[in-house]
Amino acid sequence: METWLVMVAQLPIEDPAARMRVLRTLESLGAALLREGAYVLPDSEANRQSLDALADYITKGAGSAHVLHVNAGSEAQHAAFKSLFDRSARYDSLAKTVESLKVSFGHSDPSAIARVLLKQRREFEAIAALDFFPTPARERAQQALAAADQAVRNLMFTHAQTNIGPIESLRGRTWATRKPLWADRLASAWLVRRFVDPEAKLLWLDKAQEPSEGAIAFGYPGAHFASSEAHVTFEDILAQLRLGGNGALVKIGSIVHFLEARGTPVPEAAGVQTLLQGAQRRARSEDELLAEAEKTFDLLYEAYYEE
Repeated sequence: METWLVMVAQLPIEDPAARMRVLRTLESLGAALLREGAYVLPDSEANRQSLDALADYITKGAGSAHVLHVNAGSEAQHAAFKSLFDRSARYDSLAKTVESLKVSFGHSDPSAIARVLLKQRREFEAIAALDFFPTPARERAQQALAAADQAVRNLMFTHAQTNIGPIESLRGRTWATRKPLWADRLASAWLVRRFVDPEAKLLWLDKAQEPSEGAIAFGYPGAHFASSEAHVTFEDILAQLRLGGNGALVKIGSIVHFLEARGTPVPEAAGVQTLLQGAQRRARSEDELLAEAEKTFDLLYEAYYEE
């Protein structure tokens, strides 16, 4: 039978900030409340380390905490503990929100619907990160998101065409660009993942290396999407895929243009440059670098988007 971790803690009442930090940490771990001062988590190495570190923090702050390893006394007790971590209601609520977006199809701007879906996708990821015992509700929510994503992409790109074929041909493909990655290539990769194909495979080529047959190339001379004297690759993708009507993307394009080709100064460019430089130092691979950069471009999009 599965074992459990129970932390019994007494927090110092004279330090509200410390109490709040402890409670927020427990919440971030997904701990369930048994009674006041007693919290339970499924037994795992990661959870043991987290609770041990938290107990040490509490003790150093003049409180007391003990982490206990507990075996459920019966199947009924085990089921009762497990029920404390049932995320089904949250998944069902998310799925209902996603499915309710269907009434907007054909009436609202697809980019606006995509923005709502992005928030719901992040909510799904937050729930799933603390879902220790997945139920069918998780799969239902995931399927609802996938169906809505596909429907919105169809709306957004119904009439768009590119010089390499219809927009449908861009999905399920490999996209390739060359190292090193900087603002234009990172932003273009984010644009592909965010607005063209969330499941796109990205390939990072060495200098002069050619992409595999069937791959969509971007960000270097001779690629399907590339820079010119007038625009950077990000702007070329916007133009070819007819995304220029999205003001938030156009603003991001102006930042990318300035970072790569200068021209008209953009006040936000310095801050974006600093964040991308930090991402470069932190990342140990191109995939990690893109993951860090995507956070910056997601936040820019959220800031610039107008309802």
